[in-house]
Parts: sequence; C-alpha cells; structure tokens
Amino acid sequence: MSENMENQNDQEEEFETEEEGESFAELLESYQAGMSEDLKVGDKIKGRIIAMDATNVFVDTGTKVDGVVDKEDLMDDSDTFPYEQGDQLELYVVKVDESEIKLSRAIAGIGGLNMLQEAYKSRIPVEGKVKAVIKGGFQVDVLQRTAFCPISQMDIKYVETPEDYVGETYQFMVKRFEENGRNIVISRREILEKEQREAQQAYLKDLVLESIVEGKVTRLMPYGAFVELTPGLEGMVHISELSWSRLQKPDEAVKPGDTVRVKVLGMEPGKKEGQLKISLSAKQATGDPWDTLGDTIHNGDRIKGKVTRCMEFGAFVEVSTGIEGLVHVSEMSYVKRVHHPEDIVTAGDTVWVLVKEVDAVNRRISLSIRDAEGDPWADIHDKYSIGQAVEGIFEKKEKFGYFVTLEPGVTGLVPKSKVGKTSAAGAIDKLKQGDAITVIIDEIQSEARRISLGITDAKDEENWQSFSEDSGQSLGALGEQLKRALENNNS
Repeated sequence: MSENMENQNDQEEEFETEEEGESFAELLESYQAGMSEDLKVGDKIKGRIIAMDATNVFVDTGTKVDGVVDKEDLMDDSDTFPYEQGDQLELYVVKVDESEIKLSRAIAGIGGLNMLQEAYKSRIPVEGKVKAVIKGGFQVDVLQRTAFCPISQMDIKYVETPEDYVGETYQFMVKRFEENGRNIVISRREILEKEQREAQQAYLKDLVLESIVEGKVTRLMPYGAFVELTPGLEGMVHISELSWSRLQKPDEAVKPGDTVRVKVLGMEPGKKEGQLKISLSAKQATGDPWDTLGDTIHNGDRIKGKVTRCMEFGAFVEVSTGIEGLVHVSEMSYVKRVHHPEDIVTAGDTVWVLVKEVDAVNRRISLSIRDAEGDPWADIHDKYSIGQAVEGIFEKKEKFGYFVTLEPGVTGLVPKSKVGKTSAAGAIDKLKQGDAITVIIDEIQSEARRISLGITDAKDEENWQSFSEDSGQSLGALGEQLKRALENNNS
C-alpha cells in the first residue's frame, strides 16, 4: 500500500514538473513575441525616464521591455545632461532583440557605411552638420561621410538665405544610398513635416467648434486673412469676420505677423486629401459691442465718430468699434440747406455728433451733426438787438429784396422797399456776392428763424454819430427811435 502511494506521488510530482516547464516556456515565448510585435527598428516613441546610471538612461517604452539609451547621446551643446528621472523623451528604436530595446535620439558620431545603410533601410534619423552651400543645396557631413541635401529639403519654409544654415547641426533622413555610399541624399524636411503632422494631430484633438484660440496672421487676401493656429495649420478669417467695424480691405484691421484671438466657426475637409478647411472669426472672439452699448453711449452724448458711408438720405457714422449711427440729411447743418450728404461730409471724415436716440434692441442710433455744432439761432437775442448796426456779407438779390449773411447759419433780408428810400440805393444795387455791407437789425423772429434788416443812409449815419457824440448815449435804443422817426418823415 505504502509503496503504491509513493509511486503515485512520484508520478504526480513528475507531471507537475513537466507542466511547470511547459508553462514557463510558453510564457517566455509569449513575452518575447509580444515585445517584438510592439516595437520595430525605426519607430519613434515617447517614454519616461525610470532610472539612470553613470552611462545609461532607462526609459519606459510602454512594452514589456524597458529601453536603454546612451547618456552621452542626450547631452546638450554644452555637454550637460539636462534631464531628470520622470522626464519625457522622444527617441528612435535602433535595435530590438529578446533582451533589450536600444534607443537613440539619432544615429551620430563616428559611424560607417553599415550604419548609414541601416539608417536608410530602417528609416532612422542621422545627425549631420551643414558644411557648405553648393549648387542646388548643401554639403552635409554625416557619420564622417559627405551627403547632399537639396535646398528644397532643408526646411519646410522657403530658404531665402542658405548661408544661415551653414555650421548648424540637424537631424536628417537618408533618402538615397547608392554606389556604395558615394551617392547619399538626405532630407531634413521629411523629419520636420512628420513632427508638424504629429503636432497638428495633437492640436486638432482639442479643437472643437466655437473654441477661442490664438493664432498669427500669415498673409492677407482681398477677401480675408489667413491665420496660423499651429505650425503648418491655417484657418481663414473672412473680411466680414475680421472686425465689427465695416472694412474695405483686411489691412484696415490686421497685418501679417499680428497675434489675434479667433473663434472657430467651421471645420471641413478641403479639396486636397488630408487637407482641413477651418473657418474663423476674429470679431466673434471679442463679443458683440451692441451687448454692452448701454454702458458707453447715452442720449445727449456729444462724441466723435468716423463717417463710413453716405446714402441719399444721410450719412452713417461709426461712434464706437462696430457701432454705427445715422445722421439724417435733415440733421446735417443749421448753416445751410443740405440736399446731399456729400455736401457736408465724405466717407473717412471725422466729425462730432450728438446722440439723439439709442435703440439697442433694433441696433439703431440717431445722430445729429448740426446739434453737435450748435444752433446759431439758439442765443440769437443775446447776440443781436433791435437797432444794432452789423456788418454782414451780401449773398444774393431777389425781386423782393437782398439777402445778407450775418454769421454762418444766420441770414437776414433787406426788403427792397427800404433800399429805395436811402441815398445808397444805387450803390447797394451794384453789390456782388461776398461784398461787405453794414445793415441795421429791424426785427428778430427767432421761432421762424427770420431777421428783417434795414440799410443806413449815409446822411442818417452822420446824424446818428453826431447825436451820439453830443449826448454821450449809446446808439442802441436811441438809434432805433431815430430810425423810426426818419421813416415816418419819409413816408
């Protein structure tokens, strides 16, 4: 019995040992297979530094095997190691086997044809120093070999001054490896474009409709402005969306190089494959000025504005950014009768206006130029009195009399019946427009905006002057009494 039990126990232990051995082998095979399937030579990874020693930096590759990169490969230009544990790195996979994943920022240093050929096959960047500008491009030293970089492959942007690149060290992709290394063509542009695409994809993940973001104006067109949101990714702001103000040309609002805040209005595929058409608005990123109008503009305010356009019925004046009001033709001037707004103002003029009425609900403001300048008839009785002698400007002759302007906006009439009673009738009849003439204030009708004028006779003036000198009285009331007496005598 005991012997049988011992045999059974031996068989069970042998079976368990075989089972454990098979499981371990399967696990190891699965582990290695999983590792090799995840990464391959030439892949670019982002990983966190998990440990360091004197010569190596260990990086979490996101797989079952950590990566290792030479510490020297990560030194900056001053031979200083600028990283700490926990920092993120972007590296290329240069070797993968069952025991390690070798990483590198790029293949650099003293190499050979084998390394260059491996970089070409595995599409791993190589480090090169630009030595000189040559016909069609640049001479670049790569792993102690001479390579050629076409000028179109040195940068994403147009290379205006090739000399600026000489002496600089960059990463390049090997595009051609022929004639046993005697014909090596490299490209920096490919690396930059790949980095740019990755940056754009990361940017677009967070970009949604109505997002408000910053961008830089790159160029202007008659219909709007292009704004770069992230390197290589542009959107377009139509001229109608550049400003709440009315614009004739985009450069009235922005210029190339300006940093602007914009709101995303739309995103849709462009005509070319992979292209994205992004519609933007600069004005909507700042808010509608009509929403806060009540805080800035009130009835009765006298403010300065810019004439934006003239219509038959009046002129529109921008009194604040994006806020336009109308000056009706009847509100143009107290000084003269206005038939066309262009008689008083033209587009682009800066004028003072008085706010007559604000209707924020209907987005309307009524303005007046003439009230802003002041009504010359408002204080007419303070400026003129009956019997006062005033020098005016002869304007025109009519059948019933002569019009004389006392000041801008104030014109009086000398009835023809009064002129004929004076000794100066012949001289007055010969007056031309613009000639000076002295008149007497006979009557003021302020509500009707009328002033009746009289003409002084040369003999009367001598009598008035003599009377004034003898009596020491002013000519105001006394002049009026004398004038009436003379009229009665003549009649």
